[in-house]
Amino acid sequence: MLVIGSGFGGLAAAIRLAARGFRVTVLERRQGPGGRANVFEQEGFTFDAGPTVITCPQLLEELWALAGQRMSDHVVLRPVTPLYRMRFPDGSTFDYHSDSEAMRESVRRLSPSDEAGYLALSARVARMYEAGIGPLMSSPVPHVLSLVPFTSTLVREEAYRSMHGLVSRHVRDERLRQALSFHPLLIGGSPFAPASAVYTSIQFVERRWGGFFPVGGTGALVRGLVSLLESLGGEVRYGCDVTEITVEGRRATGVRLSGGAWLSADAVVSNADAAWTYRYLLPRGVRTHWTDARIQRARYSMSVFLWYFGTRRQYPEVAHHTLLFGRDFRGMFERLSSGAGAPVEEPLLYLHRPTATDPGLAPPGCDAFYVLAPVPHLGDVSEWPLRAESFRRELEERLSRTVLPGLGAQVVTSRIFTPDGFRDELRSYRGAAFSFAPTLLQTTFLRAQARSEDVERLFLVGAGTHPGAGLPAVLCSAKIVDQVMTERLSPDGRLAAARSHAG
Repeated sequence: MLVIGSGFGGLAAAIRLAARGFRVTVLERRQGPGGRANVFEQEGFTFDAGPTVITCPQLLEELWALAGQRMSDHVVLRPVTPLYRMRFPDGSTFDYHSDSEAMRESVRRLSPSDEAGYLALSARVARMYEAGIGPLMSSPVPHVLSLVPFTSTLVREEAYRSMHGLVSRHVRDERLRQALSFHPLLIGGSPFAPASAVYTSIQFVERRWGGFFPVGGTGALVRGLVSLLESLGGEVRYGCDVTEITVEGRRATGVRLSGGAWLSADAVVSNADAAWTYRYLLPRGVRTHWTDARIQRARYSMSVFLWYFGTRRQYPEVAHHTLLFGRDFRGMFERLSSGAGAPVEEPLLYLHRPTATDPGLAPPGCDAFYVLAPVPHLGDVSEWPLRAESFRRELEERLSRTVLPGLGAQVVTSRIFTPDGFRDELRSYRGAAFSFAPTLLQTTFLRAQARSEDVERLFLVGAGTHPGAGLPAVLCSAKIVDQVMTERLSPDGRLAAARSHAG
């Protein structure tokens, strides 16, 4: 069994399959694990390149339990409080908590008249998750009939609305509306898109299970997963650049590496970007569903611009996560979804200060940061080589006049990552940071599936597949791969007995 890519999805799928007795090898083209969740060190600072908050920790705990171990013996998670601090253009702030009572207090402080509406929204979100979204997250959805058991609940709870529209039916203060509807941004979507109301479920997840940060950074969690896989007999090979998934007839037989070596396999799991997998790793002749035309006309998520920097001083008043809202919340998403182009003016910024929770990620007396700005995905030509530094300076100036005074004089180390990096280093089609856009026509059975529609014994895991982007969804996609693969194959590579007579 070969797994392409050592992101969270690839490692989680590999662990689940190894625990079932499959011999699993993960192939990673870079020199370290993690994929988009990789980590780098620079001048004494440690920077996580990927997820900055862990929700649904039980999905990770399940992986250690499969090996008869406890995650807490290997990885320490610290709660993040507040989960987000939000700053609006008028200078007002709002602390977003995973604790229900603390969240109610924040709502009362910002807009007392909206407390009852917020509670009604929370109750609706809970019903939507429990009866619809939660079960859908960890189940294969290969066709429209798979949605039938959940449709009545989702319609009754108005999941067909936009997220901002649903939130606006319950609260009146526009700042609070933005604070309660920004979540689709975390998975590359827009709160103004039809049916984006389903992503209010992220609020439920945050309240039910909280938000955490691993001691040592997200990279410590990735390393823990690699060790767990190795304890189950699996391995990760680095510097293995897969250039082709080889196929005989319509069955995956292995992979070819950039140096020409061929590795055979009874099955292949790709944690590479779904669109990239189909467009560049599979021969055209075997693709009748994911054709070049389908891939080209699909809608892709926004990308992001990341600036990592370390400061010679600390900013103790800055929270672990800070959201700086711009002046045109709706307009930003409209421009992001309109296609490739220049960065939007004054976008919502996501500032990460991990040293607020784990000071050991920076030298004594210093702070580590990254700031994320959503930007359009790439078109045919990228202007980022010419634009990147001026855009970085814009971000520096905005941070300096809002939450990090005197920033320019305090920066001691710096690195940027543009949409070009998502395309060239992470092999993400069009540099989209979250793969296919999470739109109504690219969700559930209309998204890439765990079991390839085109090639037998090829399986896909990760943000481009059902149920979508975001760490909980990616971990659920690994559960789905585990389910659909073991329905089909036994650890010795033969067809599972229950399916062998049906072919």
